[in-house]
Amino acid sequence: MSRRGGPVRRAAPEVLPPGPVPVLGGTAELLGDADRDDSWVLMVERTPQSHVDLVDPTHLEFEYVRRMGHVLDLAADPGRPLDVVHLGGGALTLARYVAVTRPGSRQRVVELDEPLTELVRTHLPLPRGARVRVRAADARAGLAALHDASADVVVTDVFAGARTPAHLTSVEFAADVARVLRPDGVTCANVADGPPLRFARAQVATLRAVFDHVCLLAEPGTLRGRRFGNLVAVASRRELPVAALTRRCAADPMPSRVVDDVDLARFVGDARPVTDIAAEPSPAPPDGVFGS
Repeated sequence: MSRRGGPVRRAAPEVLPPGPVPVLGGTAELLGDADRDDSWVLMVERTPQSHVDLVDPTHLEFEYVRRMGHVLDLAADPGRPLDVVHLGGGALTLARYVAVTRPGSRQRVVELDEPLTELVRTHLPLPRGARVRVRAADARAGLAALHDASADVVVTDVFAGARTPAHLTSVEFAADVARVLRPDGVTCANVADGPPLRFARAQVATLRAVFDHVCLLAEPGTLRGRRFGNLVAVASRRELPVAALTRRCAADPMPSRVVDDVDLARFVGDARPVTDIAAEPSPAPPDGVFGS
């Protein structure tokens, strides 16, 4: 059953996905999920990038993606269509989620890897009625081409070789996200980091230099710098629904914390905002962190 209504039925792929295929990011493959019928994992260079449940697109398998789903759920009244920009497409997991939880939403995806998008769209069809347009472009260039105040939500989840590219980590990039967002819009970003969390602290400092309200969603062990993991940074000009986010994150199968206000300032410490001239990609994950 869907978490947002009745069951969402979508036929399994008419043609089974091929084996490994060349894409811009190396080699990609769609593997069936042994634990869920009609579910698939997109692997890029043997790293799991996305999970898709074709029968129930509201099922978000990856914990950090579920946290982004909470942000999307709370971006507006339940069921209200949204204009969503996705920087990074992968298997279009969150685009599918929005399409069934907020029918009528207009979604624009910027994904550089056109062969990857073709693999996904051919073998993992989108839900019926989904209004999703994918543009093959660099994420920052695609963002720059969008009109001012044209989006309710901007989601950033871009990786090149398991690292977020440097030009998507700066104040200048965050300012362009703010330009595209409507005044009450919200942005969330996947921030991959490990001990001592220097990159994550700098990313929060960068968002705080642009947005009035920022919070961080993370599993406690990752937040304490005990392990490499995915943190979700959330930012807006308007006050964030921290209490509602906290309840949702605490109820997840792998509970996470929501850090804001004084605790967030303590987390940032003396980290400084990142500018284009000093920007660096996110740290590479340790060997074996994704089971490869």
